Amino acid sequence: MKIFLARPRGFCAGVNRAIAIVNKALERHGAPVFVLHEIVHNSHVIDELRTKGAVFVERLEDIPQGAVAIFSAHGVSPAVEEKAVKLGLRSIDATCPLVATVHRRVSRLNKIGYDVLVIGHKGHPEVEGTCGHATGNVHVVSTVEEVAEVVVADESMVGYVTQTTLSVDDTKDIFEAIHKRFPLSSAPERSDICYATTNRQHAVRKLAEKVDVVLVVGSKNSSNSNRLREVAQLQGTPAYLIDHAGEIASEWLAGVERVGITAGASAPEHLVTEVIQHLAGEEDVPVTELEGEEENIRFQIPDLDV
Repeated sequence: MKIFLARPRGFCAGVNRAIAIVNKALERHGAPVFVLHEIVHNSHVIDELRTKGAVFVERLEDIPQGAVAIFSAHGVSPAVEEKAVKLGLRSIDATCPLVATVHRRVSRLNKIGYDVLVIGHKGHPEVEGTCGHATGNVHVVSTVEEVAEVVVADESMVGYVTQTTLSVDDTKDIFEAIHKRFPLSSAPERSDICYATTNRQHAVRKLAEKVDVVLVVGSKNSSNSNRLREVAQLQGTPAYLIDHAGEIASEWLAGVERVGITAGASAPEHLVTEVIQHLAGEEDVPVTELEGEEENIRFQIPDLDV
């Protein structure tokens, strides 16, 4: 067996920033600190932060008055921020800066009278946070069919934004449908899809061309990890999403000579190392990291004195 690693893979700048915010908040304010929703979508990251004193809640009402409340990397609406103030919480915003850019665009478009189409998965925390920044008409669309059915006030005044963790392949047809139905629609100056999401999708596409099977390390509720699996499958290569090495099924590897491994943007690298060790066993298995985009972006940590 030979093992090939995608590059880049694993943590992106937004995830690194969000995890660092929780860790630094624990250092500065002591345990517990409370996090509204999962800080990022990875069960191992959540479990590790829990052991340090982070408490994850689904409602602001579950946080004691005066406690530190951290908003996840997926972002929240202004209404949630205001509610936190009314409840007497000390809030820290860990929203990914790229997601925050999408929030600002929604607000700007609404302020000048545009209906905004949010391309994304209904119910996803990022999409809910984005819609919460609307001050006018906003519509979530997930399919070409939904683009055809959406009702807007003025078809000449429509703009759109995109959930940052979507697949470039998945959104292509939706973009085309929007421009066909709304020829005057306002597009973002550049794609809302996160640079890290795009880089990892390009990398897994190259990986899938070289191997017999692809293993994507990431939690089941991670949108970007699911998209990586789908991108590999679109190349005609069997691909599986695994939360850890113990989920690898022996039948996936039957007759396989070349295994590819990548990891979602919220999956820590030590999980990839464990998968390699699991596959290799006692054998000396060659591991090759493919060439890929170098990522040097770092996001600033906000003021944690709350």
